[in-house]
Amino acid sequence: MTKALGRWSALVMGLGAALSAAAAGVVVYDQTGLTAALARGAYCCVVDARSDSERKRDPVDQAVLYRKGLKVTPSAAVVVIADNEAEGLRIGKLVARDNQAKDVFVVKGGAGVWRASLATAQGAPPSSMTFVIPKNTCEQGKPLQSLKSDRP
Repeated sequence: MTKALGRWSALVMGLGAALSAAAAGVVVYDQTGLTAALARGAYCCVVDARSDSERKRDPVDQAVLYRKGLKVTPSAAVVVIADNEAEGLRIGKLVARDNQAKDVFVVKGGAGVWRASLATAQGAPPSSMTFVIPKNTCEQGKPLQSLKSDRP
């Protein structure tokens, strides 16, 4: 009877942990899904849970480096970037549980997907695009219009 009760309580506790992660909204997004999620609402911070070598190779601006026991005060969704989807989901659940985060967006595809999604959601061109100023827009000489103030 005691063993059965122990197994039952372990099952209930495991189910409770799974439900709390689902209630917290830990979701894995690819580029399209992440872009749409960012367009719908704000994020408060980016947690970089990648390996040291990946962080050095491709740093993410203004990211909080993940460490065990990380404490953040989530005012909006928390974004988690990890080396792979499984690790990101694991860390996303920990961040949600330990910080009462309502929404956690796990980035599927790494830092490049994060940057592209953020740029698209904010309406900026991706960094691979170039912008050329058209000819005759920066001409010097007599101005076409002069602005004058009525004040002395």
